Amino acid sequence: MIFAVILAGGTGSRMGSNDMPKQFLEIKGKPIINHTIEKFLPNPRFEKIIVLSPKAWVHHTKEIIRKYTGDDDRIAVIEGGATRNETIMNAIAYIERSYGLDDDTVIVTHDSVRPFLTHRIIEENIEAALRDGACDTVIPATDTIVESEGQTISAIPDRRKMYQGQTPQSFKAKLLRDTYMSLSDDEKEILTDAAKILVMKGKKVSLVQGETFNIKITYPYDLKIARSLLEEETDD
Repeated sequence: MIFAVILAGGTGSRMGSNDMPKQFLEIKGKPIINHTIEKFLPNPRFEKIIVLSPKAWVHHTKEIIRKYTGDDDRIAVIEGGATRNETIMNAIAYIERSYGLDDDTVIVTHDSVRPFLTHRIIEENIEAALRDGACDTVIPATDTIVESEGQTISAIPDRRKMYQGQTPQSFKAKLLRDTYMSLSDDEKEILTDAAKILVMKGKKVSLVQGETFNIKITYPYDLKIARSLLEEETDD
């Protein structure tokens, strides 16, 4: 079985919105998170679309889904964890309780504030996860990457080998969970995303080509870009 896992645990601090998480800000008449959920709904391969929200916002999340997207029994809203990866583990635990977990159970994890992913990206994530066990959506780095351990340059990696990570990141759920559980507390402390869980243990993570417009809405400037992109979608 295949599940969408939408990560909606952000607080909006970098957006400057102290009273409302950024995923609930509205663009084009509805909250960002609704735009994101609606990119997954047309795909019949998903058994469930699991939305993970901070505990204090679970009820609100359910209400805005009902208001803007409608009642759909394929959508479940549950509480997230203290970190991104603990939130993903909560989703896997929910799947195991509700459906059972086998070696081919796949999760497609995606930021709730990336509402511009495409059907192609979703499908290629599913296929790559089924084939390879794990994949990450990326775009080639266009700027030179500078590495520094202080106030001076320590290295300039070959840009041809550098990519910018996006989401979805997709995995066979048991593989991800079991590898995460094998990490020490110190290893968990340095995690930046879910793909790194497997990379740290030498496991294969394949690449799926993303899109430059598959942006994460993090800062006020991103919100302006998102509104422009939605205008273009409407015009098309």
